[in-house]
Amino acid sequence: MKSKFLETHVIKAVIPANFLDEKTVYHINPCGNFIIGGPMGDAGLTGRKIIVDTYGGWGAHGGGAFSGKDPTKVDRSAAYAARWVAKSLVKGGICRRCLVQVSYAIGIAEPLSVMVFSFGTSALNEAELLQIVNDNFDLRPGMIIKELNLKRPIYERTAENGHFGHPSFPWEQAKDLKISPELLAKSKLPARSEDAGAIAH
Repeated sequence: MKSKFLETHVIKAVIPANFLDEKTVYHINPCGNFIIGGPMGDAGLTGRKIIVDTYGGWGAHGGGAFSGKDPTKVDRSAAYAARWVAKSLVKGGICRRCLVQVSYAIGIAEPLSVMVFSFGTSALNEAELLQIVNDNFDLRPGMIIKELNLKRPIYERTAENGHFGHPSFPWEQAKDLKISPELLAKSKLPARSEDAGAIAH
């Protein structure tokens, strides 16, 4: 009842009708009432700026800090997974530069959105890069925790030089990708534009 009220009196009252159709999906508190907060919902402290923990001002950033959150929070675990995906694509020779964007809704395991950008440094287009990602990575939070074995006390070193770049961390160890022969052959063609350096973020 509340969801229908919000859909009618908030969403449809604010968003122009031409942006909505029968295929539009509405996620309004998909896991129910959000009534558990504070230490019962989130352990530890958070708030260290992720621009310090990641790429400085060079790369794109989400809004959620890493430090102080357990790996069930996608602010942390999905950022690690995105790094893992990007590094795997770059090390696999699929592109020279890569940005991976993942979006989630609380209570829904599958990502709402996954986008891959190569900045023109791959012979493959974004749809083909996304196909490789979908064929090789399960980006549901529970599977990220399992694949990267994140429920271990391994995070002390993140206090030194940030969360990325330490070779001992599992998200820094590129995955061997399984790629169809067609896409593999196409990936060996010249990139759409050249960009110096191999960079994942």
